[in-house]
Amino acid sequence: PAFSKGIPEAGVPPREKMANKMEFIFSMAGEIIGLGNIWFPYLCFRNGGIAGVFLIPYFVFLFFCGIPLFFLETALGQYTSEGGVTAWRKICPMFQGIGVASQVIVTYLNIYYIVVLAWAIFYLFNAFKSPLPWSTCDNTWNTKLCLAGINILDHPHLYQANTNSPEEEFWINRVLRLSDEMSMTALHWDLALCLLLAWVMCYFCIWKGIKSTGKVVYFTATFPYLLLFIIFIRGVTLPGAGEGVRFYLTPDFSKLADPNSPQVWADAGTQVFFSYAVCQGVLTSLGSYNKYNNNCYRDCLALCFLNSFTSIFAGFAVFSVLGFMAHGLDLSLPDVAVSGGPGLAFIAYPKALSMLPGSSFWAVLFFLMILFLGLDTQFVCVESLATSITDLFPRQLRKPGARELLVLAITIVCFLLGLPLVTQGGLYVFKLFDYYSASGMCLLYLVFFETVSISWFYGAERFYKNIEDMIGYRPCIWWKLCWMFFTPLICLGVFTFSAIEMTPLTLGKYVYPLWGQVIGWFMALSSMLLIPGYAIYMFCTTGGSIKQRWRKMTTAQED
Repeated sequence: PAFSKGIPEAGVPPREKMANKMEFIFSMAGEIIGLGNIWFPYLCFRNGGIAGVFLIPYFVFLFFCGIPLFFLETALGQYTSEGGVTAWRKICPMFQGIGVASQVIVTYLNIYYIVVLAWAIFYLFNAFKSPLPWSTCDNTWNTKLCLAGINILDHPHLYQANTNSPEEEFWINRVLRLSDEMSMTALHWDLALCLLLAWVMCYFCIWKGIKSTGKVVYFTATFPYLLLFIIFIRGVTLPGAGEGVRFYLTPDFSKLADPNSPQVWADAGTQVFFSYAVCQGVLTSLGSYNKYNNNCYRDCLALCFLNSFTSIFAGFAVFSVLGFMAHGLDLSLPDVAVSGGPGLAFIAYPKALSMLPGSSFWAVLFFLMILFLGLDTQFVCVESLATSITDLFPRQLRKPGARELLVLAITIVCFLLGLPLVTQGGLYVFKLFDYYSASGMCLLYLVFFETVSISWFYGAERFYKNIEDMIGYRPCIWWKLCWMFFTPLICLGVFTFSAIEMTPLTLGKYVYPLWGQVIGWFMALSSMLLIPGYAIYMFCTTGGSIKQRWRKMTTAQED
């Protein structure tokens, strides 16, 4: 079929293609290897160590859901040469809502994910100061409860009192200037400027299209590895590093068997879905820039291995330094590795860095790594959104200069919508986005419909033949079994469990008000309802008998 070869319609400018395979590999690596790989060690810590406990549910989700979906979405984009929305229209028109829903999710991600980069830029600027501003208690933002690490070493018994570390006070009182409730009346202009700088960098990485993006990722995808390796080498040579690594590798099997602790399975599933960027339309968009006969099967397996290896390797870098910190403070490691998510990057690790000789140098390296890990993930997500919109309106948006204006419009709108996240209630808003808009529940919902639409409407065997036509051979039957049975059943089961067990959102002791949770559910349903909503809309607007309507809704455009 013509569409599968990427041949444009008459009068429509042709799509760009990756200059070579390495640009595709680096672009995909930049998208899937990001801040989630740094959060991975904390999940291992919280769920009883990496060896045998966390890896069991992690690999279940990885082999039954993560890798099959990664391959499915990439192959779909390469076969159709279309972005995250129009690819589903080509395959099965009634499920175009899947593509639209994925772009709603990626839009939410574009708004709030980049705020982490703004925080990293703020820390990076402060990392050039000596002493590090988060290592002392004599700053204007510190309280009387602040107790610096040097005092803890001199008086370890004071650590048990009602005190705060200077790292916590810098994070809460200086960076976030966090209020006691979700108030958004006071904008922090220094954080807003950091957010603007992050968006400027993002814009100029992708404004010229996939050809410029393909060149930028050579640096943004590899430089964090160099920094991570340097931090790893420094970490494992520190006193106490062995204890940190031992804690990382020692399993606590009670976490797996405890019927009251299903969180280990939920954490593993969420980690896989976010880390592998499924259900965001990103993989489909990047795959669409491949040449038709590219061996995407081999590429996907290599990228998935690289992603999981990076997560595990990052654990050694993180826990070796945390082990050093525990050794220096004469504490057990659980007493220092108490923060997950942003807290690990902006509280626990800065605390360890401030104890190192030449602390400013290591802090600069660490926050540069955080910045570049997040930057390529961010601009590839923006690229995905721009690609999907362009493919919806190719005649208008493939004209010279149109893409630059489209990316500029996306940048400005997302920047303005992200300003509430840099107010005094910004962390509450960030948590609201993270919990509802791109939650594991939304992704599980989309995964179920993705696999069902490909396997049971378009046809798994038919899709296998499409892949064979592209790469020259049939992949292992395992992936087809996953698409047809394992993946949708696992996702449906976990989705049902998550819906039953879902509790009102909290942040520390703060319980979100009803109006905040209503906004959160609106964000979640704004993507989820699009799938059945679009199918109903298409049924109502398609002419003919019920049988004729059904055929038009489920027939691929190649027929």
